[in-house]
Amino acid sequence: MAHLNYYHYDFKAMGSPCSIQLYARNSRMGRRVAEAAMDDVHRLEARYSRYRQDSFLSKINRVAARGGTITVDDETAGLLDYAATCYEQSDGLFDITSGILRRAWDFKSNIIPGDEMIQSVLEKIGWHKLSWRRPRLAFPVPGMEIDFGGVVKEYAVDRAASLCWEAGIHHGIVNLGGDIKVIGPHDDGSPWRVAVRHPRQPGGVLKMLLLHSGALASSGDYERCITLNGVRYGHVLNPRTGWPVNYMAAVSVVGEFCVVAGSASTIGMLKEKQGAEWLDSLGLPHLWVNVDGEVGGSLSS
Repeated sequence: MAHLNYYHYDFKAMGSPCSIQLYARNSRMGRRVAEAAMDDVHRLEARYSRYRQDSFLSKINRVAARGGTITVDDETAGLLDYAATCYEQSDGLFDITSGILRRAWDFKSNIIPGDEMIQSVLEKIGWHKLSWRRPRLAFPVPGMEIDFGGVVKEYAVDRAASLCWEAGIHHGIVNLGGDIKVIGPHDDGSPWRVAVRHPRQPGGVLKMLLLHSGALASSGDYERCITLNGVRYGHVLNPRTGWPVNYMAAVSVVGEFCVVAGSASTIGMLKEKQGAEWLDSLGLPHLWVNVDGEVGGSLSS
């Protein structure tokens, strides 16, 4: 068996520090494979970023603003199909039309929006209000928006790991801002050590996981929040009420695919007090900590 060398590549994408670690025969192979994976992550960012006017997502939302219809490609259709499944399985809590709530909640301002402001935005939210018949996406209610923020980074993680595997890299790990997919264990067969951050202790570790395979994703009020009169308002917003969730502080889920772990962790947050029971019923390894500091889940022991 050929001797493999370890390589580590850091890059920035989707507003996060990212890295690809892998074992390859030589630096040329390692660099070639890592760059192909990084290029694909940047491609997805350019395509689905809401910050870029030239992204396909912005094009969709310009059509949505006027209440129009647009035909989408297979990749976008796949993301929309997955979003529809998440909406159904979460009883409407995982909703890619809810990103518009940022019009009410500016987490840099330290100001809590008024009920009228929130109510006016809620009228433009609801996956059930739009019409999705592959490949046509129609917006009968003008002024709606969609946002793939809860899906596309995790999808990018899975794709990057898959591209590495297909290129002959069978030992490595992809990390996009804390969303992780294992390509394969270290070349000696040992697992990757992955830390789950504590949502309330900067630099603190809630749990150290040992992963030979699979993916890990976390959702929580780690950074973006407003604290007013001792109350913390996090950025995970309930699409029904327009208000931040206030029971779970963070949820981490391990699954075969990062996109599944990511949506499961977000739904676990959105389910509030029913989150722990819902996560148990899912049957995936998970860990949660609530706002009172209580820790639970199948990975908590």
